[in-house]
Amino acid sequence: MKMTLSEIAQAVGAMIPENQLNQFQQTMITNVAIDSRHAELGSLFVPLQGTRDGHDFVANAQATGAVATFWQTGHPNRPTNLLVVDVDDPLVALQGLAKYYLMKVNPKVIAVTGSNGKTTTKDMIAAILATQNRTAKTQGNHNNGIGVPLTILEMATNTEVLVVEMGMDRPGQLTFLSKMVEPDVAVITMIGEAHIEFFGTRDKIADAKIEITNGLKEDGVLIINGDEPLLTSRAEKWQPLTFGNHDDNYLYKTSMKLGAEYSEFTVDRWPDLTFKIPMMGEFNIMNAMAALTVGRLFHIAPEKMAEALVDFQPTENRNQWVKSDCGAMILSDVYNSNPTAVHKILQSFAQVAGTGHHIAVLGDMLELGEKSAELHAGLATDLSPEKIDEVYLYGPEMKALYEALQDDYTPEQLHYYPVSEQQQLIKDLQINSHYRDLILLKASNGMHFDRVLKGLL
Repeated sequence: MKMTLSEIAQAVGAMIPENQLNQFQQTMITNVAIDSRHAELGSLFVPLQGTRDGHDFVANAQATGAVATFWQTGHPNRPTNLLVVDVDDPLVALQGLAKYYLMKVNPKVIAVTGSNGKTTTKDMIAAILATQNRTAKTQGNHNNGIGVPLTILEMATNTEVLVVEMGMDRPGQLTFLSKMVEPDVAVITMIGEAHIEFFGTRDKIADAKIEITNGLKEDGVLIINGDEPLLTSRAEKWQPLTFGNHDDNYLYKTSMKLGAEYSEFTVDRWPDLTFKIPMMGEFNIMNAMAALTVGRLFHIAPEKMAEALVDFQPTENRNQWVKSDCGAMILSDVYNSNPTAVHKILQSFAQVAGTGHHIAVLGDMLELGEKSAELHAGLATDLSPEKIDEVYLYGPEMKALYEALQDDYTPEQLHYYPVSEQQQLIKDLQINSHYRDLILLKASNGMHFDRVLKGLL
């Protein structure tokens, strides 16, 4: 971004002090920071309310380069040695500034949501569209009411296409985000059990996901997984483009070949072209097909799309293979977890050929509410000694799965650890994993499996 402070003040409806008008007009803002440690020369600091009050860190932001700050009107200790934009609510002002900047740059916007696969799908779409467009996309996990505005404000002024990931864990959140960005294209990858604690049923999750259409432009396009009745039944009035396995979809898979580090597939529209992605699992092929549907909508040549998919870089810790200290191969998928995702990755992991042991290390799936024990125990349907040799379970919710597997695995094959014993889990994995073993790490982000991964590397 690149805007004068006076333009920013006008965009958020703030008054400019008459005696500072020249300073506001001459001060150029090139980025926005919500963390004072990340402020730099040209930053506008936005003090948000979290576990700490962001206003307490304005001086720190100024010390690292911030040249101006939003400030909640009436908040005590207003700075006198820094340019201040007075606003009623810094978060609302951040969101308003993002909407203004989005309208100013005016890129085509693709919004992506879904219970699983939205980050990978977003990365694939961006890779495909970048073959002939100046493309920006969501970085990291910036997919909520704070992250989406930051994504918008981080894009370059010459951006032609913006791919925005949107997450939610409450009704109404996707409506808000969708109306903020007013997408030209909205993509829903699938409906699973993520956040079912707050929704109760998959039907209600589907209701929340379809909210992404509430800001969709009048001539916008909806793209959905056509194999999911919960989506197709809700999307009829938008006449969506669909992808999936069934031959009545707009784009459907005709063959596939699954590997540990790459998967290949063909689709009906380009029968002589084989697509290859640097990820395992049929579920990632579905993500790629969603991206291909977007690419076709933007008139990207199929050969260019194939080149983009084979080289695209997935976000860290999403289906990522890394080598452990002992030479075992680790499939790291530790950013998030829910029953649908775990079932799918266990099925794919079991099919990966190898000469060593298959070892599944699973941590709690969070936000499952009263169904948590049932959904954790239900993972047993994809765990058997014939497919996965050893199972390590971590966290209080995984106790239900541990009990469900008692009759299938011996004590030497099945291991359980409470949250207080993460270091013991790491130590046991270091001792018991060997060269050529395959290790799956999968847990919700709150279980801190990034530490387990680090311990094995």
